[in-house]
Amino acid sequence: MNIVSIGKVYRLSTSQKIPINLKEAWSFFSSPKNLQAITPKKLKFTILSGADRAIYPGQVIQYKVSPFLFYTAIWVTEITHVKEEEYFVDEQRYGPYEFWHHKHFFKAIPGGVELQDVVDFKVPFGWLGRKLTKGFIERELQQVFTYRNNKLTELFGAFKS
Repeated sequence: MNIVSIGKVYRLSTSQKIPINLKEAWSFFSSPKNLQAITPKKLKFTILSGADRAIYPGQVIQYKVSPFLFYTAIWVTEITHVKEEEYFVDEQRYGPYEFWHHKHFFKAIPGGVELQDVVDFKVPFGWLGRKLTKGFIERELQQVFTYRNNKLTELFGAFKS
């Protein structure tokens, strides 16, 4: 996983290979209900609405998340782009970030599927938010994606190259 700063916007990039076929991977990730299963329990992530069917452009999903003690945020995302079995994009419409644009890519490879995530985000609170990003926010995002990678390995098995 890599997080780099592009001016005031940050980019997180990560990839993982899992030993299932493209159709199975798409089926799992295109169901918003499965997001809860791959999110760390400590975030108290709860889907409030909009997850009643597979993703589609224009779908709005509302969540509740507690990234730190004594703070709960409502997070509203919209699925803006979908190309079945290739990629989808979710964008924050309301929530803890000033800007959040998350691209999910799927690629069939020998022995499974390569998943790639590219998240462009901007934190609120100007210079203070950027200072927090260098420590706390980067660490928290790394923990979330590490948890997800570990959970996917637990669910689908380790990729053998």
